[in-house]
Amino acid sequence: MKSGATTEPKQPPVSIVVIPVTPFQQNCSLIWSPETKKGAVVDPGGDVETIVKVIKEYGVEVEKIILTHGHIDHIGGAADLAAQLGVKVIGPHKADEPLIERVADQAKQFGLPDVKPVRPDEWLDEGDMVEFAGRNFEVLHCPGHAPGHVVFFDRDLRFAFSGDVLFAGSIGRTDLPLGDHDTLIRSIKEKMLPLGDDVSFLPGHGEASTIGHERQTNPFFK
Repeated sequence: MKSGATTEPKQPPVSIVVIPVTPFQQNCSLIWSPETKKGAVVDPGGDVETIVKVIKEYGVEVEKIILTHGHIDHIGGAADLAAQLGVKVIGPHKADEPLIERVADQAKQFGLPDVKPVRPDEWLDEGDMVEFAGRNFEVLHCPGHAPGHVVFFDRDLRFAFSGDVLFAGSIGRTDLPLGDHDTLIRSIKEKMLPLGDDVSFLPGHGEASTIGHERQTNPFFK
């Protein structure tokens, strides 16, 4: 390099903004490629106008909506947002279809405003690949919290959207309809922990963490 030469700072491979939505403070995520400004919204559970405002603020061209599972706080705004943006809804696994079909009942159960039912344009299976924000995410079917729950994993970035499977210091609830504790623990131990201790994940609620930190400190694995 010549004396006095400068280099442009390297852009990160992706940008992510977390948008807490609904009274459950669910982590709706806007993810995009800094190079192309194209991206996706993960789990738009509600507060659609807030999500749209953030999309416009960052100038992102949203190409699709991604769903980890069919609970109201993750899908409540999907139909309205898809209609506004003119994009498809991808995921979760078809095993969550019964939950998604009861979205109106879920809304009443939790005292949330009426929401429009969403019909995913594409169901996902274990081993599928989904491209968004210029990245390829592997689909891991991780039932237990919900029967059709999926996790999205970028193997190169060592990063996952874990939804409500694994949290910082906790795991997903299994006392909701179609939940099962033993199945959830098996999903975490067989699907998520083997990804590697260096993998970071963003859960559906609360702070991000790493697989290694949870393996060592999460009380559910003691």
